[in-house]
Amino acid sequence: MNILEQIVETKKEEVKKIKRDYSLSFFKDSEFFEKKALDFKKALSSDNDLAIIAEVKKASPSKGLIRPDFDPVEIADVYFEYGANAVSVLTDEKYFMGSLEYLKEIAKIKSAPVLRKEFIIDEYQVYQSKYAGADAILLISEILSAEQIKELTIAAREIGLYVLLEMHSDVQMPKIDFALNNILGINNRNLENFSVDLHTTEKIADSLPEDVVCVSESGILNKDDLDFLKNTRANAILVGEHLVRSEKIEPVLKELKMWCQRG
Repeated sequence: MNILEQIVETKKEEVKKIKRDYSLSFFKDSEFFEKKALDFKKALSSDNDLAIIAEVKKASPSKGLIRPDFDPVEIADVYFEYGANAVSVLTDEKYFMGSLEYLKEIAKIKSAPVLRKEFIIDEYQVYQSKYAGADAILLISEILSAEQIKELTIAAREIGLYVLLEMHSDVQMPKIDFALNNILGINNRNLENFSVDLHTTEKIADSLPEDVVCVSESGILNKDDLDFLKNTRANAILVGEHLVRSEKIEPVLKELKMWCQRG
């Protein structure tokens, strides 16, 4: 059983608990639920430069604790102030030391769309995401069937959420209805050995329909990486560790934005 399979087993138990404790109607009773989501797709594709989804990330299974003095709201505030196009918030507690509370607090100060980064396998988690202030959710193709992807995407759209559908290899391509899922994340990390190869973005992006917004994820660390990605079909990048690990995030984000400029 690889790490992704372990996480899914944990999520199944978490979903059981959510369903025991709450009804779907409970999630509709929040300050965020009736508010229109900020336009996640437009934020990632509004100009020619690579857009940046800056991630609020405390830890990961492969790297452990990334930032000991972790203040999620302070980090997100820097992202908003210094021009991140969107902000991703990890909410998984067991494996990434995240929290749904981080998302709620960040949603109160947001000036750009907020993505809930979570291992979503059930409609209850979709409703929970809107309740907590997300504008978009992550779905991971490797842990979902084609029917689940469709059902969860439709559930998200019905309550006004955008969906970033992530894949790690082109093996997942047959599952995807690009008319429905038009924001695609390509994760450059190999799930078996955690190695990273940016050519994964290049390979998969070339096969995507023109109207699909493409986000390159993982392993983006320096100017050479950005120069490579600017010559692919990528519209945006998702960067977490490179920013969060920095002693001062502001200058690193400014530098990253400069590297993302196309001409």
